[in-house]
Amino acid sequence: MPHRSTTRSRPGTATIAPASEFTPLLHAVRERGLLGRRTGWYARTIVTNALGLAAVVAAMAVIGDSWWVLGLAPVLAVLTARTAFVGHDAGHAQISGDRATNRRIGLVHGNLLLGMSYAWWNDKHNRHHANPNHVDKDPDVVADVLVFTGRQAADRTGFRAWLTRRQAWLFFPLTLLEGLALKVNGIRYLRRQTGRERLVEGTLIVAHLVGYVTLLLTTMPPAHALAFAAIHQALFGLHLGLAFAPNHKGMEMPDPDGEKWGHLRRQVLTSRNVRGGVLTDWFLGGLNYQIEHHLFPSMPRPHLRLAQPLVRAHCRDLGIPYAETGPVDSYRQALRHLHEVGEPLRDPSPVG
Repeated sequence: MPHRSTTRSRPGTATIAPASEFTPLLHAVRERGLLGRRTGWYARTIVTNALGLAAVVAAMAVIGDSWWVLGLAPVLAVLTARTAFVGHDAGHAQISGDRATNRRIGLVHGNLLLGMSYAWWNDKHNRHHANPNHVDKDPDVVADVLVFTGRQAADRTGFRAWLTRRQAWLFFPLTLLEGLALKVNGIRYLRRQTGRERLVEGTLIVAHLVGYVTLLLTTMPPAHALAFAAIHQALFGLHLGLAFAPNHKGMEMPDPDGEKWGHLRRQVLTSRNVRGGVLTDWFLGGLNYQIEHHLFPSMPRPHLRLAQPLVRAHCRDLGIPYAETGPVDSYRQALRHLHEVGEPLRDPSPVG
């Protein structure tokens, strides 16, 4: 699927789409019951993940005096990524039709088990869903450590320019810090909260931090604990990076000054799916069906693959490009985009 590194859209795609483009697809999805809850599926998923976490904790207590305990850190990283996926789904009201229930599940899986703010994630992620890849409205493409457009790159100087020139090479190493970044951003967000919300979220985050440190120091020597935490948090961040990187990077970026897209085009043209089977679905938490997820954020995760044929056929009938590629190529396209954005800042002469 071709992509562009500018904020301009492909010719023929930036037209004002009629509201009815999405309506027939929505009716088809509803008729098949794909927006209905899958409470049993989520209950099994949550319980299975909880049992896995408990098993790792028990194993840490048994073999914590040996360096072999570090072999459990990658396992815990995978399980904490599952935990994040559950929190993500709760934030989209995929698990329950009751808002309070979803919030409780999100607080447990986000604040208590991961040490990140559920409210912060929801606020940021919902703004992303409303305007994906929009440089003025999507917080995921705001210029920060990485930049996503030539205009953003042009403003970089000093160390930030150095980062931008090499951002494609640095992307996955930087994701090793994502686990810590989620915690730091969550703690910062507490200052924006007031009253009971801050108390609840702050208490659960503190409980996580105290519990995590206590678990490590009571099951293994300090040197083991430090190495375990470093491996666990780094691989957790990398896992999330692998899940989120292919979704939008290198896809269309709406022109802030151009014509507006309707919901269907806004979500489809800015998203990329990743092909794969059951293992891909599991490892990426269903986010490999990014197009379907963006069109129907509240659709339960196991229904996304069922909705895919309907969405693909609908886009084909309308002549709207439907981006889908394999896992390796999805990362290649995302990294290529980051590389192209940094191109104007790269000095052709050797860097000393």
